[in-house]
Amino acid sequence: HLDSVPGGGEFDGPLGVTSALAAVDQLKADGRLERAERPLAIAVFPEEEGSRFGVACLGSRLLTGAIDRDRALALKDADGVTFAQAASAYGLTPEHMGADRDRLNQIGSFIELHVEQGVGLINTDQPVSIGSSIIGHGRWNFRFTGQGNHAGTTPMSHRADPVAAASSVIGGIPQIAGAHSGSVATVGRTHIHPGGTNVIASSMDFWLDIRHPDDTVVEAVLADITDRAQDLAASVEGLTAEVRRESYSPTVDFHAALNDRLQAVLPNAPLMPSGAGHDAGILAAHVPSAMLYVRNPTGVSHAPEEACEESDQIAGAAALADVLAAELKATA
Repeated sequence: HLDSVPGGGEFDGPLGVTSALAAVDQLKADGRLERAERPLAIAVFPEEEGSRFGVACLGSRLLTGAIDRDRALALKDADGVTFAQAASAYGLTPEHMGADRDRLNQIGSFIELHVEQGVGLINTDQPVSIGSSIIGHGRWNFRFTGQGNHAGTTPMSHRADPVAAASSVIGGIPQIAGAHSGSVATVGRTHIHPGGTNVIASSMDFWLDIRHPDDTVVEAVLADITDRAQDLAASVEGLTAEVRRESYSPTVDFHAALNDRLQAVLPNAPLMPSGAGHDAGILAAHVPSAMLYVRNPTGVSHAPEEACEESDQIAGAAALADVLAAELKATA
């Protein structure tokens, strides 16, 4: 994917696209593509991060039917532009979008390369790892609605302030998530309406991201945070809280036989789980899928400090070329 998050680094997504192109060039240069027994294609999915329309891996979800086509087309960005309108503006035909079973059935294996989004490879001498799994994760919208009013003339005792309630919930999330070993919960986006400095807001939204290898733990963390939100709303007259799920991806274990083939080609590459979502995690329910991660010396992702040494980029593209060459000869 080529899209990124607000304030993101330069490798998250684009490294996979450029590495795929470099790998194909390498396969052509050494004649391995000419000797291929199966066809090879590069896929670049849109809106993988969900930064514009709010649903992560939107392209792969549309292809696989993991999201309803009409719901996807009706998604709106911050300016009120729908996904259908944006797609049309780029010359695409929205009515032709949606699940494509025939295309999925043509895919023998799907391999995605991505910059590492963590510290797993920092203290190793290996530039590339193989993904073992993607832990379960989801996104939820919390909306607190109260009574907009004047900041100077409304006594504190007469306020139904959604910002105060929502902020209290957000402040308690680290403690709630910390009570469930291994879980992580994050609020990285909020919206206050109408947003005036001298105005008691009428509503506040925040978006919650929860991740854990055990999907039941994700649900438990969500339930605890939801209970906290509803209890706070119920304690203030005129205040309500609503929770809406925007997306959810259960824990994905990558295809065992495909990973065995990758390990045979890259015997020194460690197997590592990932806490980050990817298109390969969506496709894994439909086609044999796998991932390669390329070392990030800072361990930072979704921020400008994200990095990848040129030598590791070259090693990653070479590793991708080698596993693709092996797959091009594998039995369909």
